Amino acid sequence: MVRDGYLYGFALLAVAVVVHLFTGGWVWSIIPVLLAVFFLWFFRDPRRAIPQGEGLIVSPADGKLTAIEHVMTPTGERVRLSIFLNVFNVHVNRSPITGTLREVRYQKGQYLNAMNPESAEKNEQNLAVVESDDGYEVAFKQIAGLLARRIVFQRKAGDRLERGERIGMIKFGSRVDVLMPAYAEIRVKIGDHVQGGATVLAHIPDFAGEPMLAELEVESLV
Repeated sequence: MVRDGYLYGFALLAVAVVVHLFTGGWVWSIIPVLLAVFFLWFFRDPRRAIPQGEGLIVSPADGKLTAIEHVMTPTGERVRLSIFLNVFNVHVNRSPITGTLREVRYQKGQYLNAMNPESAEKNEQNLAVVESDDGYEVAFKQIAGLLARRIVFQRKAGDRLERGERIGMIKFGSRVDVLMPAYAEIRVKIGDHVQGGATVLAHIPDFAGEPMLAELEVESLV
């Protein structure tokens, strides 16, 4: 479980005890107890079996795949996958590939519904770009939603990441976009429910290399 779950959960249980002491009964304590149970459940962090194999890109988040589209960036064509997380999904985020974290870029913003296409441009968000050992890069963006009010990212540029490694979370409803090479072989379809660190989104075939995404702008993910 994520540490926040214990903080919220035990704090609300303490509130329930205080309410019970002042009211002399458990009736008014039910609400904080139920909220405590919800937070302990919401901040769960289940173990995942990480797929093994060359060139695999795994989902950085749990949720429903809502879009697969080709987009143009300053460095050429890419494939963007969008994953919508509702309040019932696990909200721990994981690295999609093994490699070096080349860039981390945070942007303040609004809190539009994560299903709104404009949320990718206007909402609070955090962009991370990971370069694989084979030279290709995968970018993923944590996007805050209508309820999500805090993005957590626990790594810094230059860090070494392993495929499926926990790297942060988005609290409550949110969205994660993944940007990968245009030649990636997509293994999922719109409507699929994916699991962070466990579901293979795509496979990168053998190749000789490609231009880096070092100059990737946040707007290019829109």
